Amino acid sequence: MATNTEQIFTFIDAYAANDQDGIYLEAVIQACNEWLSGEAEPDVSDSVTKEDIRRGIQLAVLKGMKQQVQPNHQMTPDAIGMLIGHLATKLMQAKDEVQVLDPAAGTGNLLFTVMNAFGQKASASSVEIDELLVRLAAVSADLIEQPVQFFVQDALRPLLIDPVDLVICDLPVGYYPDDDNGLNFEMMPAEGHAYAHHLFIEQSMKHLKEGGYGIFLAPATLFESDQASIFHQYVKKNVRIRAVLQLPESLFKNRAHEKSILILQKPTENMKVTPDVLLSKVPNMSNKQAMSSFLQKVDEWANDM
Repeated sequence: MATNTEQIFTFIDAYAANDQDGIYLEAVIQACNEWLSGEAEPDVSDSVTKEDIRRGIQLAVLKGMKQQVQPNHQMTPDAIGMLIGHLATKLMQAKDEVQVLDPAAGTGNLLFTVMNAFGQKASASSVEIDELLVRLAAVSADLIEQPVQFFVQDALRPLLIDPVDLVICDLPVGYYPDDDNGLNFEMMPAEGHAYAHHLFIEQSMKHLKEGGYGIFLAPATLFESDQASIFHQYVKKNVRIRAVLQLPESLFKNRAHEKSILILQKPTENMKVTPDVLLSKVPNMSNKQAMSSFLQKVDEWANDM
C-alpha cells in the first residue's frame, strides 16, 4: 500500500500530467491550491503528518525542477535538512517560541523541515527573489499549516524584518553582482566582487537578536578561499563561531560542491565563556550507529551552550 507521501506525490503528478499549459511547477501550485480549497485532494489516511505533506510536495517539485533546470532552483537534500532541524531544536530548547528567518528560502523546503522539527513553537520569515519559488513555498506553508511571512526581494537589500532567534540558510554560493549595494557590507572587498555567501552571512547576523544563532550550509572552502582573510576579519569583530561540521563527501557530486554546516552566534554584552568550537566530521548518514554517537556528541555540546 502506498504511503501518504507517495499518495500526495501521485495526486500532484497526475494533476500536472493533465495540465494543458505543460508547465509542471505551475501545475504543482494549482494542484496544491485545489487541495487547499477542497476541490480535489489526495487519497491519504487520517494520520497524515506535516512531514508527509512536505515530502510529497518536495518530490513533485524535484521532478519539476529536472524539467525546468535553472541554477538557482536547487533543493537542500533532506538528510542535511533533518540534521539542521536537529541542531536548531537543540540550540533553541530553552525557548517556548522561536522566530526563524531563511534569507534564501527557495521553495521553503529547508525552512519547513526545520519548522516541522520544532512542532508548533516556530514562526518564520522567508526571503526569496524568485517569484515562482515563493508561490511554491507559500502554498506548501498553507498545506502544512506553518506560519510564514514571505518577502519577494533581494535579501541583501534592506529587510523589514524584526530581529529573530534563529537564522537558517543554504547559502547562495558565488559572486554578488551588485557592487554598489555590496558597499553597504563590511565583507565587500576593496577590489572585485564580494562573495554572495559572505554577504548573506553578514545580513543574517544583522537580523539576529543578541545571543541568537545562525546555522548555515556553507562552502567547505569558506576558510580557505581567496577572500578568507576578509571573512576571518569580519568574524573576529562581530560573531562567535560555535561549530563547523564537515558533511560527508558522498552527499556531493564533486569536491568543488562540498559543504559544511557553520554555526555562528551573535554575541551578547555579558556572554559567558563557552566551550571550545565543535569541530567534527558528520559520519555517513546511512550508518545508524555512527550517526547515533555523533548526535549524542552534538547534544552534549548544545546542552553546554
